[in-house]
Amino acid sequence: MQRRRVLQAGLSFAVATPLLAAVKQGRFDAASDVLRDATTSGQVESATFYARLKDEVFSQAYGGAKTAEASFLLGSISKPIALAALMSLFDAGEFELDDRVVRYLPEFRGDGRERITMRQLMTHNSGLPDQLPENADLRAAHSPLSKFVSAAIETPLLFTPGTQYSYSSMAILLASEVAQRITKTPIAALVDEVVCRPLQLKQTALGIGRLPQESLMRCQVEHAAPESGAGDPGTKAWDWNSDFWRQLGAPWGGAFASASDVARFLDAFLHPQGIMLQPKTARMMIENHNPPEMKARGLGFDLGSDLMGPARANVFGHTGSTGTICWADPATDSVCVVLTTLPGRAITPHPREVVSRRVVESLDS
Repeated sequence: MQRRRVLQAGLSFAVATPLLAAVKQGRFDAASDVLRDATTSGQVESATFYARLKDEVFSQAYGGAKTAEASFLLGSISKPIALAALMSLFDAGEFELDDRVVRYLPEFRGDGRERITMRQLMTHNSGLPDQLPENADLRAAHSPLSKFVSAAIETPLLFTPGTQYSYSSMAILLASEVAQRITKTPIAALVDEVVCRPLQLKQTALGIGRLPQESLMRCQVEHAAPESGAGDPGTKAWDWNSDFWRQLGAPWGGAFASASDVARFLDAFLHPQGIMLQPKTARMMIENHNPPEMKARGLGFDLGSDLMGPARANVFGHTGSTGTICWADPATDSVCVVLTTLPGRAITPHPREVVSRRVVESLDS
């Protein structure tokens, strides 16, 4: 505990240190120094950082990551990746955003479930919970994804669909299940076919996929969310580092990727070329779909200030509880990706946040 307090104090000092002028050092060096210090001190075991401002690119590995192409567990950055695969079916005319989910999942009935639309699943106002009450039991039993789907279909709603915002991993799971039912293809295979191969994301997979085990960075599960196992020795068979979790391919949090691959994914929305999705559909995914009184959300993407990027409503990206963050800013044509092994809730401010703020400071330098 003492070590954690000391590291927090050091990190707070780093936040307060003014950014050196660009003429004295590279644009992204101050941001890079945060991760170098964090890994040197042992606070963060491994990290990678990718930043781009127009044609200026910075990419670096730190700590246990021996290459900038190392793959990290993305956590919830997995969500927009999985939903990009789903939206290819929108392009194909297989569903509409305001279709009722029950049309594709006929057993999804009762307790107001018939009202839930595809759009509501993707924008977190469906009424479904984030994690299932039986989440730990399902993981401990090494349940297949289909068991999580069955439980999510039956779990009680938290509120009347469309009336509140409440972040929901299970809504993303059911959106992905619709894609599986329509295509008769596992969501991990669909992500590979629709997202990874067209964009040439060679270090990305939902689950392990074709990635070699040695390229995967291990998470520091201590002080992490309960669904990570939180460092409890009794959860090692199903925690974030277990073979079970790595192979499950959970569409809400089970993707692995390198920082440059995440950046390439974001660029497919900043500068849509029709390689993965039709340009109109790509732009639709990064627009707000929620009412003015609710938190702004794209389709799978977070928008605005919670990303700790530039203070603009059209900044899009996502964070991950595993210690990751990514955002893209259309106004400056910039991208920032920070992947770490330190859980997002382990420390405040987290190094990913500090790096993100440093990148924002550097955009005008």
